[in-house]
Amino acid sequence: MNRRDFLTTSAAATLLAQVPRPAAAADFEQPVFNLHKHFSNPVKIASIDLLQSGKQFFVRTRSTDGVEGIVLTKDMEDFIPILHRRVIPHFLGKDARDLEKLVDEVYIANYKLSGQAFWCPVAYVEQSLFDLLGKTARKSAAELMGGVLRKEIAVYLSGSGRDDTAEEEVDVYVRGVEQTGAKAVKFKIGGRMSANKDTYPGRTDKIFELAAKKLAGKATLMADANGSYSADKAIEVGKRLQEMKYLWFEEPCPWEELSETKKVADALDIKIAFGEQDSSLWLFQWMIQNKAIDVVQPDLNYNGFIRAARVARMARKANMWICPHNTQTGAASVNILQFAASTPNVGPYMEYVSRGPAKKESWYTPNFEIKNGVIPVPTGPGLGLEFDPEFLKKAAVVKA
Repeated sequence: MNRRDFLTTSAAATLLAQVPRPAAAADFEQPVFNLHKHFSNPVKIASIDLLQSGKQFFVRTRSTDGVEGIVLTKDMEDFIPILHRRVIPHFLGKDARDLEKLVDEVYIANYKLSGQAFWCPVAYVEQSLFDLLGKTARKSAAELMGGVLRKEIAVYLSGSGRDDTAEEEVDVYVRGVEQTGAKAVKFKIGGRMSANKDTYPGRTDKIFELAAKKLAGKATLMADANGSYSADKAIEVGKRLQEMKYLWFEEPCPWEELSETKKVADALDIKIAFGEQDSSLWLFQWMIQNKAIDVVQPDLNYNGFIRAARVARMARKANMWICPHNTQTGAASVNILQFAASTPNVGPYMEYVSRGPAKKESWYTPNFEIKNGVIPVPTGPGLGLEFDPEFLKKAAVVKA
């Protein structure tokens, strides 16, 4: 039978009828912000520079009107060629009011590079431009992203590792709750992408025991496996977490094994938190629609404000929380505060790394300190940070 004859059969016709036809633009790709309404004139992007001060890297944008935006980055030294060769040229000379369109177009032009190494440079340029736009309009980034819904952000203590013993790790959070007034903490369990092995025998069991003894009734508990388990083992661990009334079980299976994570979500009542490694809007839509997750966790460094807000919109339609993954503190953590301030369906706590009293820095204000479990959202224009001009003068421009 040739192909033409095959297609005429009723069975083949039925199969083809079930194949979804591509839409011109999927719902998850639709714009989520209206930046133009805040400006009567174009905001042309005149320059984008990468600055280095010691081990820290900043992305600085400047408009033709001389307004500057600046953001502290994470792991930028790994992505410098992509920033200079693929990302910066795409944005130069464009109207920053078209930021959503520019982010979509830079992806289309470089889709084969898609992943953290591409999206991080895009996110830093985007966030720096939000700072620039806010300073131009004299509005905070949260105002540009739809309006300020909350003036302070409740956080859960994070940053737990697997280098300490179970006893040491629980004590870190006992002290943290006392020092910050935080109402929630998250422990690392398992061995991290370890095929069901613990960091050392009995460590996870000991964390469960000591956390119940020292923190039960004082803080809401969460657990992050970082892909430690097979589906069967994760279900076993998850049932224990349910009994102990943990708020959520994060990344139970290796992050690429979505079918395994869905098995866990289907088998348990505890919320499954997931998505910190992902940057595909289509994949977030699939995970949400297929109920492979209950708490959506895009990292703002891998997705930027715009794409994370689109994920939040998907989650909102499904009555899900969005709680972005965050490993940043200090000046680099301002993005999660602005995002949470303006996003309706954020969860009860945002992630914030805290292993002890925060060091106060003199090169930017305000310094962020957790008091009574919350961090105030900075109210200044843009991202709300003010950098010491003398500090920035000493930073070197990193050339392509």
